[in-house]
Amino acid sequence: MNILWVKTELLHPLDKGGKLRTYHMLRELKRVHRITYVTLDDGHAAPDALERAKEYCDEAVRIPFHPRVRRSLGFYAGLALNLLSPLPYAVAKYRSRALGREISARAASGSVDIVVCDFLAPSVNVADDLPCPAVLFEHNVEALLWKRHWQVARNPLSRGYFRAQWRKMRAFEARECRRYAHVVAVSPEDRDLVSGEYSVDSVSAVSTGVDTAYFRPTNGRPCDTHSIVFTGSMDWMPNEDAVRFFVEQILPRIRQAIPDATFTVVGRNPSRALVELGVRQPGVIVTGGVDDVRPYMEQAALYLVPLRIGGGTRLKIFEAMAMGLPVVSTRIGAEGLPVTDGQDIVLADSPEQIANAAIQLLTDAAAARALGERASRMVRERFGWDRPAAEFDAICQGVRAGARVREGALRA
Repeated sequence: MNILWVKTELLHPLDKGGKLRTYHMLRELKRVHRITYVTLDDGHAAPDALERAKEYCDEAVRIPFHPRVRRSLGFYAGLALNLLSPLPYAVAKYRSRALGREISARAASGSVDIVVCDFLAPSVNVADDLPCPAVLFEHNVEALLWKRHWQVARNPLSRGYFRAQWRKMRAFEARECRRYAHVVAVSPEDRDLVSGEYSVDSVSAVSTGVDTAYFRPTNGRPCDTHSIVFTGSMDWMPNEDAVRFFVEQILPRIRQAIPDATFTVVGRNPSRALVELGVRQPGVIVTGGVDDVRPYMEQAALYLVPLRIGGGTRLKIFEAMAMGLPVVSTRIGAEGLPVTDGQDIVLADSPEQIANAAIQLLTDAAAARALGERASRMVRERFGWDRPAAEFDAICQGVRAGARVREGALRA
């Protein structure tokens, strides 16, 4: 097949979960299909991002794009103007007539078998009347993220803003999901939510994968230390909320039992407030962006995912498991992953429960090592990227075959 893949960014650097999922999926699909990758380009990708696009596509088409800089006057003006728009801000900011024209022209050329819209945001640029079928790849149920932001926010203004954005996102997401030939979700939970909430019949789930060649257990990992690590893009609001939640409500409880316990936050673009939090709090290290997260994971005794807001699935959990790290997560953090509490992960939600689970694993090296080994064995045996890519491929093949049957019936 000739696949036209629509995205809002070039993939390198591979510094967040959505990029990683797309990258590995496309690398596998490129083995058997021709991939044309059409994307917005705001100039912030790595210098070699276009050259390295050859790793995952046959042709990369960049559409220049100039979003408002965060925390600038234009950014806040955009937020204010969005109050009058029916579109959620997280979608409206990616509207691009140039991208819409490019997608339509490519589809109309007759050389495209199927269009894949990667994430919900670029869908604002995908026309209704494309001459070929289109698939929406939902890495998250986006409305659920905004609903959870609203539910955990404490500031009344923030609560009001998040609630308004949730309502807009829910309306937009429902409409978009219903107009695609098929929706691909990343977990059975998200699939059922899209089907039930948005009355979508053509929706499937693909599994989450992990690069088992890159994330591997290492000999001599210091399981008897008291170090905890969290990795993730720190400019994603749910990750910042998770770190604040852990530092303010959980870490003090852990340090009552283990005074030298440390918490390392590894990920790009931490806010100034988060960096300052690391400076103020003893034992908290905020690294900012790093070229390779593995050394920080290798040095840790425990991987912790204190997410209270989320959707989709967390690749970071499978990465930690592949390296043999014991993992403690909230249920929202591990949502959508085929994991078993007490077998390959420990699930806990309240500050007390999370702290107690962390203390137990930090003080029982044998239990921590056994948990990590079981988890590593599970993901390495079952969740390489070839499996979700094959699932995605089969879905696209089925959508294209269905479109051809309908075309033949109309001609007859």
